[in-house]
Amino acid sequence: MAKKPEIGVMSHLKADASNLDIVAEFGLKCAQVVSWDINQATTEIAQNLKRRSAETGVRLTAIWAGYSGPAEWNFTLGPVTLGLVPTAYRETRVRELKQWADFAAEAGAPAIITHCGFLPENMTDPNYEEVLVAIKSVAQHCKSLGIGFWFETGQETPITLLRYFEAVGLDNLGINLDPANILMYGKGNPIDALDVFGTWVRAVHAKDGKVPTNGYKLGPEVKVGTGMVRYPEFVKKLLDIGFEGDLTIEREISGEKQNADIRDTITYLENLLG
Repeated sequence: MAKKPEIGVMSHLKADASNLDIVAEFGLKCAQVVSWDINQATTEIAQNLKRRSAETGVRLTAIWAGYSGPAEWNFTLGPVTLGLVPTAYRETRVRELKQWADFAAEAGAPAIITHCGFLPENMTDPNYEEVLVAIKSVAQHCKSLGIGFWFETGQETPITLLRYFEAVGLDNLGINLDPANILMYGKGNPIDALDVFGTWVRAVHAKDGKVPTNGYKLGPEVKVGTGMVRYPEFVKKLLDIGFEGDLTIEREISGEKQNADIRDTITYLENLLG
């Protein structure tokens, strides 16, 4: 019998790793730790995180690895600022992702996750091969450390993502499936996407959203269960295909409303998982 997915939450890295204390306060036992500050990718902070993980009993499911330079979450400047696609930032970001991989291995996390950007869909695009080389360089470094390199969904269609995995050809690649992002970027339906790349899904963001209604801005992110993901069907299909990863709650607001929505989502997911 497949292992039932465990519910976790996104946790923004603090130098003393006290961010894991907040996870424990929600009554959760796992978390994806996220940072966009490469200066935090140090041996000292990694050791702090590993120690605090043991002390709190909060398992590290992955390190969500941000990178330097601009990042515009829209359809206008997103293609030229996000991930490993823009040539102006690629070399630096490859280096930073490798640093995060070193950090993850030292902290005891099984993988790093990032947005690789608006991956070229056209295989005759001159940038296609160059992006493949960059992805493979990061993935090979991760593999040498015994960890995974997982792509967060959003800026690419499901078939494009599958094509890159097949082209790179390394077994430590995987998907951190954000079902809301697929909708918010207008790239498809997360339930149908599982038919395309379901065997590559290693982790899931429990997030909800709606499709965009104009050609310039992403669709809105909303509380889980109130958007267009159709969570009862989505979770059922995950279980049907044998998914054994974690459901990591992500709510892209702040303050007490965020905390309240996280608590509601924990209950909602627990009911769906039975």
